[in-house]
Amino acid sequence: MKKFECHINIDRTINIIEALQIQCDLSVSEIKKAIDKGALWHSRGKSTQRCRRIKKKLHLDDKLHFYFDESVLSQIPTPATLIADLSHYSVWYKPYGMLSQGSKWSDHCTITRWAQKNLLPERAVFAVHRLDRAATGLILVAHSKQAAKALSLMFEQHQLEKTYQVIVHGDHQQHPQPETVEVEIDGKTARSHFLCLEYQEKQDVSLLQVNIETGRKHQIRIHAASMGLPVVGDRLHGNAAERIKLDNEQSAIDLQLCAVTLAFTCPISHEEQIFSLPETLRPQLSNL
Repeated sequence: MKKFECHINIDRTINIIEALQIQCDLSVSEIKKAIDKGALWHSRGKSTQRCRRIKKKLHLDDKLHFYFDESVLSQIPTPATLIADLSHYSVWYKPYGMLSQGSKWSDHCTITRWAQKNLLPERAVFAVHRLDRAATGLILVAHSKQAAKALSLMFEQHQLEKTYQVIVHGDHQQHPQPETVEVEIDGKTARSHFLCLEYQEKQDVSLLQVNIETGRKHQIRIHAASMGLPVVGDRLHGNAAERIKLDNEQSAIDLQLCAVTLAFTCPISHEEQIFSLPETLRPQLSNL
């Protein structure tokens, strides 16, 4: 599969498609599709931004940066589900594999791009917070700079309550209820609270509710593994010997970690907001 990048200094009157055709062995259709998926960046002065407007007028001394990776661009995003549209921001269910932010190569598999292409009326999109690629659940997308700033600050200052559900290997009923884990992560304090909701003896797996007081990278996965109960589908922190307990297809099971509720005082309307994921989108022991 093709993979290359090219950087073009604009030194004469020319349009974007013509400039790229000179440098790239691609058809006009391939170039347009790549641009729509976020492969083109435009620099003017000290500003560099992703560019999707093929009719954007180029100035002398502008620069184009084109990142073409056929394997990335051929990926098809799993559809996200709209939970609520509050005009200034929307709430979505992010499925497994969908990204919270793009790369220089593309952004077509991100929740923000999905929201931009599927919300009516179409509007600007801004990332507010992140969920790991392998995690699922509720995520907010802002639709104005004001909303993005206010919501981002809310997350930074932990002015909201997030509840997760995970499926782990082992019987958490044998642990204190609820169980608080305070294992440091990267030298920083971290605190998580685990409560067993259900245990299935046949497959030796537990469904847990998790609330975190800090937001360290992979916090829930690391803390679950520290209890000796790794999250099902966790290829990074899980134990290979434990994974065998489910079935021979365990390696194909997605990470069973989901953000199921968000509760906060909206920094824009100042109203109390509680968003809860439908049961059908939450981790289910029966689905394993």
